[in-house]
Amino acid sequence: MDLKEKLVSSFLAFENNIDVDHPVHDIRSEAIKNFEIKGFPSKKEEAWKYTSLSGLQKTNFSIFPKEENALEYREVKKYFLHEIDTYKIVFIDGIYSSYLSETTHDGVDVCLMSAALTKPMYRQIIELYFNKVASTEESLTTLNTAFSKEGAYIYIPKNKVPKKPIEILHFSTGNEASLMLQPRNLIIAEENAELQVIERHQSLTENEVLTNSVTEIFAAKNAIVDYYKVQNDTKKASLIDNTYISQKDTSVVKVHTFSFGGKLTRNNLNFYQDGQHIDSTMKGVTILSEKQHVDHHTLVHHKEPNCESHQDYKGIYGERSTGVFNGKIIVDKIAQKTNAFQQNNNILISDKATINTKPQLEIFADDVKCSHGCTIGQLDEEALFYLQSRGIPKKEASALLMYAFANNVLESVRIPELKRRINKLIANKLGVRLGFDL
Repeated sequence: MDLKEKLVSSFLAFENNIDVDHPVHDIRSEAIKNFEIKGFPSKKEEAWKYTSLSGLQKTNFSIFPKEENALEYREVKKYFLHEIDTYKIVFIDGIYSSYLSETTHDGVDVCLMSAALTKPMYRQIIELYFNKVASTEESLTTLNTAFSKEGAYIYIPKNKVPKKPIEILHFSTGNEASLMLQPRNLIIAEENAELQVIERHQSLTENEVLTNSVTEIFAAKNAIVDYYKVQNDTKKASLIDNTYISQKDTSVVKVHTFSFGGKLTRNNLNFYQDGQHIDSTMKGVTILSEKQHVDHHTLVHHKEPNCESHQDYKGIYGERSTGVFNGKIIVDKIAQKTNAFQQNNNILISDKATINTKPQLEIFADDVKCSHGCTIGQLDEEALFYLQSRGIPKKEASALLMYAFANNVLESVRIPELKRRINKLIANKLGVRLGFDL
């Protein structure tokens, strides 16, 4: 039995343990039918041309964890942003950990998806938002929808701001030889609301883990959402991250993705601008080595006039690592006065590293300002020589140049403690110690 057959047959067992009278039941049932028809994406599809899932499909993943595992805070403290106080929604092998979490209902809802899906008090919100922006055609998204049960539920009412940032952390303990996780997050910022979210998936052993995550984000009029993804996992951990964002008038949403590790990472990031004077920002830093693979697949759909989008992705690739950037900007005919920028710059520090980059524009309006581009190269030899001539060893000089290369992405991180943490991760990834923070 291959992984697709196992997942389809496991849905029957999953369905027996959920409320079949809930409105989400029909959505799940339709989703598994779609996945059964489509199956896993293959390299024959243009969007997956450079990323193969065939190896993962041969792994005998456990679909449901056999037992709940507990963790002590001291064992995982380093993965939290412990320098500041935050709300925390923590899952261990896909199961909520009340011991490690700190949720709230004090004016805002920072809690569990399972509660939102089952409790009557949340039903109106679920019916209004759940699965309303996530793709009903993309096969891995429909797979997650079919098994949607647990994850983060964040609802910020009109004119509210949470007292502190929110962390969503998923730990896999290695209790299973190989485990598949499918978290589902729903994040809603109503009019004039504001929030900051940090998301991380972390394996604690070298056992195989595959996470197929879906996040829906809704930003109402004048809402501000900062979302940070920290991806620095083990060599046997694979992540498929599907994020869908719907924005209304004058909202601002920024997503920063820091990809520093893992076996295979695929980031599907989709922005839909459903209003005017919207600002959408996507920034990313990728630093890979060995045989690691990261694929950034972005979409910004400008549907209305007078909106902006900014994409800036930087990649540093060593050894036999592989990077992919496939970014698309669509400007509808009525979306006049659009200002869209897209840039992907890459440095190859190994002759065996690979980058495939494809920035795209589809413009149907005639009064717009749109640009895209990409660069692929190596470190500037003249700049490297200059630093060495000033007494800086070659290794540290190379690291300084790479820090400078990634600096403009880090500048827009609005949580200082997180910015310092990312700086340290970059330094560790480059194998150097620098006496300053960017």
